[in-house]
Amino acid sequence: MARAAEGWERTLARLVAERGDALLRYAHLLCGDEDDAADLVQSALVTAFGRLRPTTDLDLAETRVKRAVLAAAVDGGRRRDRWRRSAHLHAAPATAAPDSERVDRRYDLRVALGRLSPRERACVVLRYYGDLPVAAIAAELGISEGAVKRYVSDALARLTGVLAEGSGAPTAGSHALDDDAATRGGSRVG
Repeated sequence: MARAAEGWERTLARLVAERGDALLRYAHLLCGDEDDAADLVQSALVTAFGRLRPTTDLDLAETRVKRAVLAAAVDGGRRRDRWRRSAHLHAAPATAAPDSERVDRRYDLRVALGRLSPRERACVVLRYYGDLPVAAIAAELGISEGAVKRYVSDALARLTGVLAEGSGAPTAGSHALDDDAATRGGSRVG
């Protein structure tokens, strides 16, 4: 039993050391906030490694943590939606002047992603950042492939509308997701 615990601890240490930053970026895309992303990853690590697991496979451990991050982000997003409906009544958001066009695009995309429902956001992140096919997203979220397609389609329509609203923001024909995914490590939009 002690040997299994040592292997488990080494796997956890390697996962955090080698893939911790990627897990934080993944969580950040899902929740939209750096501090919340760190909390999501921490919570997911506790969930995934809370019980003694006999695995020393780093990929399997990362998959378990990503699933826990995704589940927590979707559940937490539902709670935040209730707050978001009344947040404008409590405080005005602080905004800083962007330094460059790239910062503007990333900010616009972050704001646009923040306006999506948790399921829409999860589907878009898994599709374009995680580069997963529709069938894999459906299996990951436990919904039908048709629902995934609908969430992605609705999300892209909302993102296009929100991004087109801003001055100098990308229009329906541009690939703002492509630009941001390339800077974050994602691969394609399509």
